[in-house]
Amino acid sequence: MPTAAPSPAFLIAHPAHFIALGFGAGLVPVMPGTAGTLVAFPIAWALRAYGGDLAWIVAVAVLVGAGIWAAQVTGRDLGAPDHGAIVIDEVAAFLLVLFFAREPAQQVIAFLLFRFFDIVKPPPIRQVDAALKNGAGVMADDFVAAFYTLLVLAIGQRLFAA
Repeated sequence: MPTAAPSPAFLIAHPAHFIALGFGAGLVPVMPGTAGTLVAFPIAWALRAYGGDLAWIVAVAVLVGAGIWAAQVTGRDLGAPDHGAIVIDEVAAFLLVLFFAREPAQQVIAFLLFRFFDIVKPPPIRQVDAALKNGAGVMADDFVAAFYTLLVLAIGQRLFAA
């Protein structure tokens, strides 16, 4: 039975909640995972404009570490280890995808692919999601979706390269 949607007060009650709920994106009542994925775009644009590859890698690593902790705390506080409002996993995983998808058309395709894999959860995404009900598990299934996204992008680029 799904737990109730968190409130704005819940969002700011603990730093872990603010991080886990994707800085507020997880409060969106419809398709919070999609909203969380969109949060990665402005972060990526800022990293591309003001940081180099090292800054990007550090940002993804920090989001993963903070995300594991925040998802664990917030899942416990919400009574659901992988509550739909927890979207830091989408933010961090899609930020990694955007490191490789640099052109606007690639980014749109990557967004659609990532959302497809995150929603449909083909093997082993569904198995990872079902097996690991903690902060690391919340993050892990989205990184498998990111891997699938990058794999399809690479195959497509290879097939359609002139």
